[in-house]
Amino acid sequence: MNARGWVIALCSLLLGSAVAAQGFLGLGSDAEGFATPDPGTVLRFPRDYGAHPEFRIEWWYVTANMTGEDGQEYGLQWTLFRTALAPGQTDSWDSPQLWMGHAAITTRDTQFVAERRARGGIGQAGVTAQPFSAWIDDWQLSGADMGALRMTATGTDFSYDVSLLADGPIVLQGQDGYSVKSETGQASYYYSQPHYQLSGSLTLPSGPVAVTGQAWLDREWSSQPLASDQTGWDWFSLRFQDGAKLMGFQLRSTARAPYTVATWISPDGTPTTLPPGALAATPLRTTRVAGRDVPTEWRLQLPARDLDLTITPLNPQSWMSTSVAYWEGPVRASGSHPGRGYLEMTGYE
Repeated sequence: MNARGWVIALCSLLLGSAVAAQGFLGLGSDAEGFATPDPGTVLRFPRDYGAHPEFRIEWWYVTANMTGEDGQEYGLQWTLFRTALAPGQTDSWDSPQLWMGHAAITTRDTQFVAERRARGGIGQAGVTAQPFSAWIDDWQLSGADMGALRMTATGTDFSYDVSLLADGPIVLQGQDGYSVKSETGQASYYYSQPHYQLSGSLTLPSGPVAVTGQAWLDREWSSQPLASDQTGWDWFSLRFQDGAKLMGFQLRSTARAPYTVATWISPDGTPTTLPPGALAATPLRTTRVAGRDVPTEWRLQLPARDLDLTITPLNPQSWMSTSVAYWEGPVRASGSHPGRGYLEMTGYE
C-alpha cells in the first residue's frame, strides 16, 4: 500500500518533541488542521509530481528488482519522506517541513542501508514538480518529468547511479487516485509508475557491478491515512512474466480482520481496482530478524484473477535498520503467475 509512516517519527527524531501515537506511528491521529483527501479531487500532472505541504505526510518511493552482469539478483530502494509539524512552508530554517531519506541495496547475503534527515526551508532537501527533482543532500531522483529519471544515493559502504525509463502509463490507485485504507474511511492520494526499465551501476565493498532490471515508483500523501486500531501493513508489488502487475496490501488491526486492497494492472497498463477483501495474504513461514519474528514467506490469493502465489524473499534478513525499523526487500513469486517484486512489512516488534 505504501503508506510509509516513518515520516511521523521525524518529529521526535529531529526536534525531540513528543508525537501523539494513534495507530501505527501516529498515522491514525487526527488531521489537526491539515488538509485531508477528497474523493472528488482530480490528480493533475506535473503538479502532483511535487510536494503538498498542506498535507501532513508524503513520500516518493522507488523499489527495483535487478540482475547484475555477474548473474546475481539485487534489490534497490530509494525513498524521500516529508512530514509537517504544521501546514505550509517557509524559506527559512524554521520551516515546519521535515525530511528523511532511506536508501538500500539488497543481495542474497547482505542488506546495505543508509538514512538521511533534513529540515525544510534551507535547501538541504525538497521536491520540485517541473522539471521534476527530489533530493536530500547529494541523493537525487530527477528528470524532465516522471518518464525518465536518474536516481543516485550513497551510504558508508555502497552507492548507486541508475536511470529509469517508463514504458507504460502512470497508474492511479483506488478510485482515480483516492485510496481508502480502512473500514472507517481513512484515505490517501496514491498513484504509481510501475513500468520503469532500469539500467546503471551499483558500487559495493566487492567493487562495481552493472545492473539492469525493472523499477516501481509509488507516490502518496495524506494527513490521517490509518485508523487508530491499525498496527502495521504488509505491502506487495509484483511483476509477472506475462506483463501483468499487482499492487496489494493488508493493514493489520488490533480490533478486526486485516483490511486488504488490490489493484490489477494489465500488460498495457490499464488498472482494475479490486474491492476490499478480494486479496488474501497468509503467512507461511517466519524468520527471526533483528530479534523479532517476521513472516518472510507468504501465500497470496486473488480468486478474481485466478491468482495463487507463494512469495519468497531473496534475502530473509532484509531489515531496514533505520530510525524506525522495518522489513523491505526483493521477492520472487511462484505458482499461477511467476514473477518478481518487492515486499514491505511494518509493525513487527
